[in-house]
Amino acid sequence: MLIHSASQLLTLAGGPQRGRDLGTLGIIEKGAVLMRDEKIVVVGTSAELKSAYPDEPSLDATGCVVMPGFVDPHTHVIWGGDRANEFAMKMAGAKYLDILAAGGGIISTVRATRTASIESLIAQTRPRLLRMFAHGTTTAEAKTGYGLQTATELRLLKALLALDDESPLDLAITFLGAHAIAPEFKDDPQGYTDLVCDTMLPMLKGWWETHAPELALPFVDVFCENRAFDLEQSRQILTRARSLGFPLKIHADEFDNIGGASLAVDLGAASADHLVKTSDADIAALGKSDTVAVALPCTPFGLAEKDYTPAQKLLDANAILALATDCNPGTSWNESMQFAIALSCRYMGLTPAQAIAASTINSAHAIRRSDRIGSLEAGKQADLLILSIPDYRHLGYRYGTNLVKQVIKRGRVYSVDVGYYRTA
Repeated sequence: MLIHSASQLLTLAGGPQRGRDLGTLGIIEKGAVLMRDEKIVVVGTSAELKSAYPDEPSLDATGCVVMPGFVDPHTHVIWGGDRANEFAMKMAGAKYLDILAAGGGIISTVRATRTASIESLIAQTRPRLLRMFAHGTTTAEAKTGYGLQTATELRLLKALLALDDESPLDLAITFLGAHAIAPEFKDDPQGYTDLVCDTMLPMLKGWWETHAPELALPFVDVFCENRAFDLEQSRQILTRARSLGFPLKIHADEFDNIGGASLAVDLGAASADHLVKTSDADIAALGKSDTVAVALPCTPFGLAEKDYTPAQKLLDANAILALATDCNPGTSWNESMQFAIALSCRYMGLTPAQAIAASTINSAHAIRRSDRIGSLEAGKQADLLILSIPDYRHLGYRYGTNLVKQVIKRGRVYSVDVGYYRTA
């Protein structure tokens, strides 16, 4: 199929964008893209491609922006239950870590998730993934982490693999057994750390090689934070994971700066995520590395906090900056990367062009798939969006509405309809 006559075709060609180079959109006015066999064949002007491929089935994108699908590189999309009761507590002034220490927060969701069957978990997660897809996310990272015991964590992995098979949206799976200290180990965090290292991770590798041998190993993540896993416990978990061949991620500096971002750099992690309280030294380390700095602006917004990821410092340091929704039941129940873009423009000082690059090619690099997705280039997967806007700057400018008209996933066209999708 030839998609032609786009008012602007955003190619994002050239690979991940560092520092002040962020925002290079590679715009082709009146652009076109030819897709075959789930891949992009060629991009160019509509005049060139219509002349070269006159008999190709076509889709007219007149008046629309065409761009790569969004990549959401940090979500906790699979869980049981909800935490609506805690929202009022937070708005009344309760702090997140205080709610967590009192048995709420993550632990509340852990209780609901442990009692949910795999069928229930799939049924609860499916509509969240469909809303992501309808709002333009064509690939999303998805973490476990609401089990905090081996059996439930493996059940979450099994559910995610099933959802990845059935959904048009591709999932990049992450094991987050170290999301919080399990309630059974409330007074023994080192004991739970040892359990993750000595039991969960080796069992995970054997389980994955049996159940998903055709797939690369999942990422392993840890919540490096006061009242979660301290720096040395985080190092212990990630070092053990790396020794088993797992790629790494880390939650760092959401509430306190304890060195998680520099640890991610030292261990060669794919990304360090949150980065609200990150020190200048940690920012400098990120700027000299290939570890992607993933900002989650929906989370401080959801917590009614005033501090966001210091994006301008990261760009000045030449870091690779990406955006994600952090979709989760406690602090950011939001499935729209468009809203993350809008927040990043207002509270992190990004331009729409910078936010788009951070949500496509750079976010693809945060899950180490920038060689396959995140830009419109020959040979890459045909994951595109047709937006019902004539100019890319409407992204960020507008919010609270869905600007996606059609989603193309692996060359197949889906028309968006009131938050869901249907094949065109």
